[in-house]
Amino acid sequence: MQKSIKKYFPIFALPTFIAFTIGFIVPFLMGIYLSFCKFTTVTDAKFVGFSNYTKIFTDATFLHALWYTALFTIVSVVLINVLAFVIAMLLTKGIRGTNIFRTVFFMPNLIGGIVLGYIWQLILNGILAKFGRTLVYSSTYGFWGLVILMCWQQVGYMMIIYIAGIQNIPGELIEAAKIDGATSKQVLRHVTIPMVMPSITVCTFLTLTNGFKLFDQNLALTNGAPSDMSQMLALNIYDTFYGRTGWEGVGQAKAVVFFILVAVIAMIQNYLTRRKEVQQ
Repeated sequence: MQKSIKKYFPIFALPTFIAFTIGFIVPFLMGIYLSFCKFTTVTDAKFVGFSNYTKIFTDATFLHALWYTALFTIVSVVLINVLAFVIAMLLTKGIRGTNIFRTVFFMPNLIGGIVLGYIWQLILNGILAKFGRTLVYSSTYGFWGLVILMCWQQVGYMMIIYIAGIQNIPGELIEAAKIDGATSKQVLRHVTIPMVMPSITVCTFLTLTNGFKLFDQNLALTNGAPSDMSQMLALNIYDTFYGRTGWEGVGQAKAVVFFILVAVIAMIQNYLTRRKEVQQ
């Protein structure tokens, strides 16, 4: 069986590898090259060196979007993971209707980001209208609107991952801790959380990358208003590339910087959380 797999593996893997090369590797490499060019289409690209990258850090909108996105990511990662973990703990206590609650909490994740953005725009603007405000009144309203939206969408998905991690904890460990006189808080701190660290690693990675890459919800909820003050990095790159004539190369350079930034942060997070995982 192993010999047959090794013999025919290239035949079955080749179509997928070709598609991956055409659809991802080639565009990715072309994108890096175009970030050093001035162009309107890929056929008229002219190499200009690092001038596109120097323009990035003189662009006030990009710098604002950078810290705005970083702040949003920190807040959303903490809130989503804390809420998801708390709900997962409650839904593994054997209460009645657990499966119904799991389904209800997970359902928002099935709705597309654009649709969610417009739905929550109507809801939040309806609430704020009573106070003479809207989401685009200031960037603060847009910020917390995005936080509420992302929590509502992602808590259920992360909850499922945490439930799987909690249910995978050997029961004898918890029983042994209780026999030794450990309180509920001590069991949570010294047994549950260390044993659920693989789930924490996955959920933190997903929420971290999702926070930085957020685009469609930002577009639908505020579209960066007022005056691009609630604009996140992905939307800023989009507006630079498609909204500023002659800035296509700068937009591509922003995309490369964005990729490097998210990749480095994600790898650091993954390394730090994996160090705290324990072997069962």
